[in-house]
Amino acid sequence: MSTFQAVAVTRLYRMIADQIAGRIRAGDFPRGRRLPSERELAEQLQVSRASIREALIALEIEGYVEVRVGTGVFVAAKEGAAFASAFGAPASPAHGQDDIGPFDLLEARLMIEPECAGMAAQQATPAQLAAIREAHEGMSLTDAPGRHDREFHSAIAAACGNAALAATVAHLWNLTQSSSVYSRMQDYFVDTKVWAAAHAEHQRILTAILARDPIRARHAMHAHLLGILARLREDFGDDHGIRPDT
Repeated sequence: MSTFQAVAVTRLYRMIADQIAGRIRAGDFPRGRRLPSERELAEQLQVSRASIREALIALEIEGYVEVRVGTGVFVAAKEGAAFASAFGAPASPAHGQDDIGPFDLLEARLMIEPECAGMAAQQATPAQLAAIREAHEGMSLTDAPGRHDREFHSAIAAACGNAALAATVAHLWNLTQSSSVYSRMQDYFVDTKVWAAAHAEHQRILTAILARDPIRARHAMHAHLLGILARLREDFGDDHGIRPDT
């Protein structure tokens, strides 16, 4: 008796990456030459620039392209294991947690974490408020800021009074930290200056929660997450100063 085969759900950015990789293997984009800009690729493929950004980062991880912030994205020119592997066969990415794009993850957080902050302002116990404050004050801009960032957001989720929401936030963070595309994007666009901005945004969230102001806490968290989205959409420099769509 025949059986069904498992169906893998391919993310949009992965399909875009596969199309671009196919064009590279076909020689449509020669070695060492710059790819069309993100804006041009988005227009040609009729997708968002966020999806193009994720696809280009995935292609860099696989060895197809080189990202040069301030200049653009170029087809990899050097011979080597990654380059040879990329040009020898179609990409075969893993389909799983790592396949979820950074912007999908951030959009999910935008739907959930502002409400957690608002609920924490109303529901948090004195001990939970102290934990949120401690997580914020412990954030160092030079010593593992990403770890402290997670501790701050996790403390807020734990204080919202809803175990299901807290577990959802924890799962989204696990997905984020397992994403190689997200990690590479942070390498390009998250530096000490960016962490300083995030720290200031955290302070506004903390102040609102300590004041037991759910509306202000919700708005402060929403603004913080929008700020992360904007920072990860910083331009690669391939549009002559034109900023990405928001």
